[in-house]
Amino acid sequence: MTAARAWHLLTAVVASAALVLQLVLVINGDAILVDHDPPNLLHRLLRFVAYFTVESNILVLVTTARLARDPAYDGPRWRVVRIAAVSGITVTGLVHWFLLRPLLHLDGADLVADKLLHLAVPLLAVVGWLLFGPRPRVDWPACLRAAGWPVVWLVVMLGSGALTGWYPYPFLDHREHGWGHVVVVCIGVFVLFFALFAAMREYEVRARPAPATDG
Repeated sequence: MTAARAWHLLTAVVASAALVLQLVLVINGDAILVDHDPPNLLHRLLRFVAYFTVESNILVLVTTARLARDPAYDGPRWRVVRIAAVSGITVTGLVHWFLLRPLLHLDGADLVADKLLHLAVPLLAVVGWLLFGPRPRVDWPACLRAAGWPVVWLVVMLGSGALTGWYPYPFLDHREHGWGHVVVVCIGVFVLFFALFAAMREYEVRARPAPATDG
């Protein structure tokens, strides 16, 4: 097994374990990321898949599982999904570290799931992309298409939050700090996304193609 295949497989296994553990905790009614007052099971499951953290981890799982089979896999749609996975999981890690981590007080299995979803998987995914790509794969048309996912996610979360009163993350709740704060945070996150796209593109221009033709 090549180093690229081994790394992608490890990332997929860790992402799978993290998602399964968090799902079990959700089903059992434990702390759901930042939600400490879980509703009934159906709503808990719906909220579980609504978290950007969970969705980005799923994208990492899907893409790295595919790359574990073929580290050089390519295709127009695939490029969009891969860019979305890498940028999304990077934003997940950064937003958690700077905005959410100070708000969380977890222990036991909840703490393990939190660290896997927000730290271990982002680190594995980003390092895997830096080392093994595949590249070149990043171009601006694909980046703009990949940006559609967080835009749609944000619109849906703000709309559903206005109807139900539940928001997946505190910084989206206008009742806490007002709409001005929400708008500023959202703009900041999207600036971060496009900064990541630019950084990914620049890195690909400077780095060697990967994986190597012999592995």
